[in-house]
Amino acid sequence: MLLIPRSSPNPPLDSFVVAASEQPALQPRRAADLLDRVEKNIHRVIVGKDRVVRLALAALVSGGHVLLQDLPGTGKTMLARALATSVGGTFRRIQCTPDLLPSDITGSSIFNQKDLTFQFVPGPIFANIVLADEVNRATPRTQSALLEAMGEGQVTVEGTTRSLDKPFFVVATQNPTEFHGTYPLPESQLDRFVLAAEMGPPTDAEALEVLARREHGDPIADLTAVIDVTEVSELQEACLRVVAAPAIRTYLVALLQAIRARQDVLLPASMRSGVYLQRAAQAWALFEGRDFVLPDDIKLLATPVLAHRLGMRGRGKAVDTVSEVVAELPIPPLRQH
Repeated sequence: MLLIPRSSPNPPLDSFVVAASEQPALQPRRAADLLDRVEKNIHRVIVGKDRVVRLALAALVSGGHVLLQDLPGTGKTMLARALATSVGGTFRRIQCTPDLLPSDITGSSIFNQKDLTFQFVPGPIFANIVLADEVNRATPRTQSALLEAMGEGQVTVEGTTRSLDKPFFVVATQNPTEFHGTYPLPESQLDRFVLAAEMGPPTDAEALEVLARREHGDPIADLTAVIDVTEVSELQEACLRVVAAPAIRTYLVALLQAIRARQDVLLPASMRSGVYLQRAAQAWALFEGRDFVLPDDIKLLATPVLAHRLGMRGRGKAVDTVSEVVAELPIPPLRQH
């Protein structure tokens, strides 16, 4: 709690007042408790998928956006809905189709005949959490409407720039194996997602649990928020206070250089990807109540943060390349002797 003196060279003790707007910084242990609460709430709906759930939540805490890729029916949309419900705030879903227009996302001005004025009607992008379902079904022109929103937290419509709600988080889904009637996301837009993740098929035990939970209804109908958007903002601020030591940054740069040097990499990861990898690692540290990044955080997050950004030659797979580089690159000592 901060005490602010009134304007006086030597104010007496009773002249101090509490600054009500100043809140104590969210401590790592408290952040871990909040994140654990959200994770457990999401798992009331999502069976298993511990890593994917944490990755999506880490993307939110890092202030970025997440791309969920997998076959239909694997729970991508359900995860987005459960996450949005768990953290409160406003939620909008955009079902992307080839006839979707940019104005269907950003909004447009409607002429009010009563007042003889144009009034702006906000689109679904004006929400705390936005689900862009099957984003690769929208045309490139419509996909580009998300770029400014994801990168700057604002949209420009008819020459007027409007700020978006904070926190602002985009969850995009796509089926990477389907090509009919789709428009692959360009590299510039893929680079806006802090990480990409795949749900993966359920195990037999998970499939049985899903059937049991759905026998008499949809469990998401009873899901409620366990934190609010103010606490989400506090988590994002706590993420920025997590420390990445110089040795961690050196290791991160060496990782990017090693990937860039690979012959099978045509389009290497940008510097933005390095910033995102560091930020995602800062968010990941909060799950364990730490205020510092470990090399293992970088290793664990390298593939989901970097792989979707790489352009490969021939039949090379970005996931395999990143995994190989991470396995081969030595970890520098955190302490210099």
